[in-house]
Amino acid sequence: MASIFGFRSRDPVRDRQTDLQRFDRLAKLFDQIGAEIEAEKTGLENRYRSTATNAAFLVEAMENGSASTDKSSDVSAMTGAILNYERRIAELTRQKGLMKELRRSLDAIVDGPQQAKAQTGLAKSAGRG
Repeated sequence: MASIFGFRSRDPVRDRQTDLQRFDRLAKLFDQIGAEIEAEKTGLENRYRSTATNAAFLVEAMENGSASTDKSSDVSAMTGAILNYERRIAELTRQKGLMKELRRSLDAIVDGPQQAKAQTGLAKSAGRG
């Protein structure tokens, strides 16, 4: 495309293709990060359940007298681990939500021009354009 000043601009179709390729890479990155977050969260949830179960059985054993009260330090350590798991799981849940929001925002950016064009086409075909 040539302008009156002899400056050639790029074809808008080529620009759109370049943008879509860039947005596609970004979408894949968001999806990959979301999957990493989910995998970490799943692993922590499994460890959380296991540690909580072990702590409950240990406390019960201590109360029944079948485990030494010296094991209270083990219960304290497990309690600390459980609290850390809860904190990290909450943070990963927040991060996962952020990745979903970023992905939705990216989809809105990519779909925006197409939706606007489709709406303009509908308005014209309905006699409103």
